Amino acid sequence: MQLSSADMGLLTASIFLGMMLGGYMWGYLADQTGRQRVLAISLAVNGIFGAVASLAQSFWLFLLLRILSGIGVGGSIPVIFSYFSEFQPRMRRGAMISALATFWMAGNLLAAGAAWLIIPKTFLHVELGWLDFQSWRVFVVVCSIPSLTSALIFRLVMPESPRFLMEAGREEEALTVFQWMYKLNHRGDLNSFPVRQCVMLNHAAGLVIPREDGDKGDPRIRVRCSQGIYHSVKRGLAPITQLFVSPLTSRSIALLIIFYCISFGFYGLWMWLPELFKRAEAGGSPCSNMSEAQSYENKSCYPVKTAVYMEGFITAASNLPGSIFTILLMDVVGGKILLAGSLLVSSLSVFLIYEVKTKGQSFLMSCVFSGVSVISWNALDVISTELYPTHLRSSSLGFFNGVGRVAAIMANVVFGQLVDSNCALPIVLVAALLLTGSLAALHLPPTKQTELT
Repeated sequence: MQLSSADMGLLTASIFLGMMLGGYMWGYLADQTGRQRVLAISLAVNGIFGAVASLAQSFWLFLLLRILSGIGVGGSIPVIFSYFSEFQPRMRRGAMISALATFWMAGNLLAAGAAWLIIPKTFLHVELGWLDFQSWRVFVVVCSIPSLTSALIFRLVMPESPRFLMEAGREEEALTVFQWMYKLNHRGDLNSFPVRQCVMLNHAAGLVIPREDGDKGDPRIRVRCSQGIYHSVKRGLAPITQLFVSPLTSRSIALLIIFYCISFGFYGLWMWLPELFKRAEAGGSPCSNMSEAQSYENKSCYPVKTAVYMEGFITAASNLPGSIFTILLMDVVGGKILLAGSLLVSSLSVFLIYEVKTKGQSFLMSCVFSGVSVISWNALDVISTELYPTHLRSSSLGFFNGVGRVAAIMANVVFGQLVDSNCALPIVLVAALLLTGSLAALHLPPTKQTELT
């Protein structure tokens, strides 16, 4: 499409605009109507519009379809963490959410590997009348497949969150889900299932269900539930105002700053790493030769240099050590310490990307940034899930993710406008914002192994 750097900035920002629009909307609907249905619909929206985008022949139509696809992405990200956390026991919840977040790395690897395998293949180019279907369009279609298959799985296989069902007063449906879980965990045996009835009680009390006579083990199962507020939330913006009412005010302000800083820093740099790698092909720092960088505009995409895709794949794979690190330590040291420390190290690594003088050094520091920043994201996913009660969980995640998307849009526009004229400025800005996020994380309350409310 013969895109300039400014055009590429708009294109990478487009999906974040959709995510900003969809994040809070889907989060609010998930708190009102349930997690499972919203996940299925939002994933389908992402997949359908993502696939249709491959047919767009103009830049502005492609941009519009990417925005619509982003609306679907905006629903799946906040809601999946609420959904998943509400199935987890307190003592293992941090590690399990961290394990879920590692599939971010798996998705990055899948996307980078698919790009490496598909985009350089010129034989995939097909012309059918008005349709000029090149290899990059095949890649766009391939990237939509996981969302479509996941939508089918959530619609046909996965149950609703039992905690949501209890909160909504649908105790019989919640009991059915508990039985489903127990059957999976006990290889189909329901004979020893201890719960006979679910009853909503207030938060101070709980749910106490005795076992039948003769059963061994703990004589009671206590399920803590919160009551009342869920059904009173009728207006779309009411959850946002509740986020900034005591005692949630300070944590909400801190999360607002952190989501903005980490999203600007990560998405601003991550989305532009392939371009920076390409500009470093001739040797030296990605920002060392702006006159050469200008010459990339209006050149044909083919033949494709495969080195940038190999580097993207390796950079994505460098998430693995950080993901393993968070799974092992999340429930040991807690998300707050991991978040503050990893943001600090990420800030340093970004600053060194600017300071280093060779392509190899830039690539190494990019891998360090990738490996450390995933710790920040995993810790933030855990903390933001645990800091709010059930009736606000998806709405709060949608709101803060929306704030993050605003930051991502601004970051990509800033990079697009400055990467040719003053490449150093956005990189140093990213380092400063990540440092700010690290300081803000110190003001969050500890959440290690806390009960969900």
